[in-house]
Amino acid sequence: MTWTRAVGTGAAAGSDPAVRSPRVAEGSRVAEGSRGGRAGRASARGPARVVPSPRATPFTLCYALVLLGTGLFSHLADPDLVRDLLAHSSTDVANLAHRPLLSLVASAVWVAGGLLSPYIVAFLAVVGALERKLGGLRTAGIFLLGHVLATLMTELPVAASVAVGQLPDSSLRRLDYGISYGLLACAGALAGLVRSWLRWTLLGGITAALLADLAEFTDPLTDWGHLLALAIGVLAWPYVRRAAQRREPGPSGRAPRSA
Repeated sequence: MTWTRAVGTGAAAGSDPAVRSPRVAEGSRVAEGSRGGRAGRASARGPARVVPSPRATPFTLCYALVLLGTGLFSHLADPDLVRDLLAHSSTDVANLAHRPLLSLVASAVWVAGGLLSPYIVAFLAVVGALERKLGGLRTAGIFLLGHVLATLMTELPVAASVAVGQLPDSSLRRLDYGISYGLLACAGALAGLVRSWLRWTLLGGITAALLADLAEFTDPLTDWGHLLALAIGVLAWPYVRRAAQRREPGPSGRAPRSA
């Protein structure tokens, strides 16, 4: 019920419509100020929601700081040192065979393109939006699932092809690092939580871009990994939808604190 209806009800009871009691007038001013405040917050909420915060998106914030740190390091450090670190962080077959956990973790703390990479902006927008809907732990799980599964699904066939002689031994070592697999898995999962028109626009646009990259045939292994990571996120729709429903605000208007 709005304040204008409340004032109108008071006039119908016999009071002069032109004269408001101090309490009613004060209430109208409070209501107008409240509506103005809500409108101001709503208008500022759009761009502000891209910026991570410790309270709303702790996972996105901490991860973004790590990416900014490694990006700054790769920009300022000795190029030979950076190349060596990237080679040891790569999730190629050789590294996965000798130190699988270390390479899987280390490869995900670097971003292709450094500080100016568009992946950082996409990470803030996509992963931040997903974390607001699912919580930090579930979002980290989706990211990790896409990163690990897409890596294994592309590198294991390379190992098998080398073992049977279809590929040379040099295929066991290649530079493969970055957040793209985890990011695309989060994008696929996020598509299941938005409105239908936005869902298919998002998926159609991403898929078209990935297929265009695949058609160029410059790095088909990574391009197939991107498509697989997106599909992993889409396959997670039943899980993320149930998780998002459990986090919807209750009667008090507050969302549960669970991750």
